[in-house]
Amino acid sequence: MLTSQKREFWFVVGSQHLYGPEALNEVESHAKEIVDALNDEGNFSFPIKFKALVTTADEIKNVMKDVNYQDEVAGVITWMHTFSPAKMWIPGTKLLQKPLLHLSTQFNKEIPWETIDMDFMNLNQSAHGDREYGFINARLNIKNKVVVGHYQDEEVHKEMNNWMLSAVGYAESQNIKVARFGDNMRNVAVTEGDKVEAAIQFGWTVDYFGIGDLVAEMDKVSDEDIQSTYDECQDLYDMTPGDNEADFYEAHVKEQIKIEIGLRRFLEEGGYTAFTTNFEDLHGMKQLPGMAVQRLNAEGYGFAGEGDWKTAALDRLVKVMANNESTGFMEDYTYNMAKGNEYIVQSHMLEVDPTFAETKPRVVVNPLGIGDKEDPARLVFDGKAGEGFTISMLDLGTHYRLMVNTFEAVTPEEEAPNLPVARVIWKPNPDFKTSIKKWIEAGGGHHTVATLALDPEVILDWAQMVDLETVVID
Repeated sequence: MLTSQKREFWFVVGSQHLYGPEALNEVESHAKEIVDALNDEGNFSFPIKFKALVTTADEIKNVMKDVNYQDEVAGVITWMHTFSPAKMWIPGTKLLQKPLLHLSTQFNKEIPWETIDMDFMNLNQSAHGDREYGFINARLNIKNKVVVGHYQDEEVHKEMNNWMLSAVGYAESQNIKVARFGDNMRNVAVTEGDKVEAAIQFGWTVDYFGIGDLVAEMDKVSDEDIQSTYDECQDLYDMTPGDNEADFYEAHVKEQIKIEIGLRRFLEEGGYTAFTTNFEDLHGMKQLPGMAVQRLNAEGYGFAGEGDWKTAALDRLVKVMANNESTGFMEDYTYNMAKGNEYIVQSHMLEVDPTFAETKPRVVVNPLGIGDKEDPARLVFDGKAGEGFTISMLDLGTHYRLMVNTFEAVTPEEEAPNLPVARVIWKPNPDFKTSIKKWIEAGGGHHTVATLALDPEVILDWAQMVDLETVVID
């Protein structure tokens, strides 16, 4: 899989010198015990490291500087054990350039009524400190996350882990590089966008290349490399020639493998993590990339068709968050409008992501009615069932908007012997009619990224981090 950098999160506890060194020693001891418990019990995707007890503006500022300059640190988790006067958090928080989570918790789960005294009250006053700290974050307009509950609660762990995935997505978003082979499909509106604004707001780099640049790389691929990958495909997939002659079938599959190897080498050399193609720009190529794209999707590369660089970048972003599980580029294709059994068939001309595969993919070679090229090979399968969500990004001229719609995916029960593409079926929430109407009214695109591996909260937290307008249909 195309991997991203290892990440960790720092835990910072706030207090002040008013309470004396003995109390501060206990504060630090409690914080370390909480971090140990979180790592032992939380089943988090990334480790949490105790960083510091901070009691002055300079201490806070120095910690935040360290956070910014340590690439492996994806974000900061803060806890106000006692009352930490928030004016001293202003300089450091203003410097912080990474996601911030305010954990509103307490060391003790229950109030010890038989022994409680003012010493206990002064030492265990997160309810007091939370309000002071929360005010200054609101005053500074920090896009922080607040998670409330005892640190041993499973619900708290789930919320924290969702935020961690978002924060890692935020970090990875700054590294997303999209290679565009050709421009956007002619006369299509929704795939257009302001690449400069995307670089400013999301950190994305989007570069254009002529298709000849890819063809030149493909021409360097050896027959031995092609045969090696062909042998690998025979082990991974059901090779299904159908009505094709054996030599014809093998040659067309190997042409896709040649595209795949050339694409991978091109992307690796340029440090690209996502890419787009366009069936209107195939000069020098024998086939539209199909199976080549799908196999790169399986490795973690983001993709979208027809030059849709926004969706390609989103695809890579969500794949990072989901560890490339059951996540990929989708297109709303056709409706089933039978009363009581309404759903949307999701597919594309060729490039449906195999991380969605419920059935073992078949390699087929069939004609393609667009592009005026050879019959391309592609992977065909039925999609998984499960709860998920789909997202689409729009450039409205004045700003970007993210559309989010939750759905229930179902594995197809009907055979489709004449359909030479993979298919995913889902029933959108809250119901078919409402979902489609609201999606269209808000300008939602036909190209999306869908996932069965994440809670919607993950993408919503990321949208808050990058200050992105969001419309949710659920």
